[in-house]
Amino acid sequence: MIETTSQIDEYRSALINHPLYNAMNSIDAIQRFMETHVFAVWDFMSLLKRLQLDLTCASIPWTPVGNPVTRRLINEIVFGEESDVDQNGNATSHFELYIKAMEDIGADTSAIKSFIQQLEQGETWEKAIVNSGASQAAKQFVQQTMDCVENDPIHVVAGVFTYGREDLIPDMFISIVRELSEKGHSGANTLVYYLERHIEIDGDEHGPMALQMIDELCEGDPMKKEEATLGAKRALKSRIELWDAIANQI
Repeated sequence: MIETTSQIDEYRSALINHPLYNAMNSIDAIQRFMETHVFAVWDFMSLLKRLQLDLTCASIPWTPVGNPVTRRLINEIVFGEESDVDQNGNATSHFELYIKAMEDIGADTSAIKSFIQQLEQGETWEKAIVNSGASQAAKQFVQQTMDCVENDPIHVVAGVFTYGREDLIPDMFISIVRELSEKGHSGANTLVYYLERHIEIDGDEHGPMALQMIDELCEGDPMKKEEATLGAKRALKSRIELWDAIANQI
């Protein structure tokens, strides 16, 4: 199994205890956070789709591809992320739910909507992100993630996916948002739902399954394990840099 090195643990601790969270004690600060963080919510889906394409059958004619445990993990996460429900029981993806949370709380959605619209019109992600109006921090984060999605071997993608996921948002931030909601900031309600739903869907079961997936993909090869570990470190370092940039902006 991929080594949970002290450096990975150090990066994860730095993220969970990042000073950014203490700075997000107002609606305005949370708006600024969401305007950049939404691009990380988007590119997570590209990581997931790369795993789905490589580790399950997404072509015709269908054949049973790979390890059924890994197949189940990927398809469960795709279902939860792409086909969940909102507070009213309406079908939605977590990305679309996040956009709704941004709108409700008054965050600017123009950059992310421009980006998605350009993609829908057939533009490359490289040109779309440059022309979207996204912050420089968001552009750099997306570029690093998409470079991994498009160019890295699947065991490295799995390492990035497993260790750079949204469980890195600590309970403290959820408490801050919930407190704002309880103080009458009704716009925060959807964000509270998104955060709580993300944790609920992710669940304790997916973590061990994801580690098993990496173990299977590395095939006992020390070089592959090292590559997956390095990919995880890069992803965590990239997230820290994103958090640093948002904290400086706030």
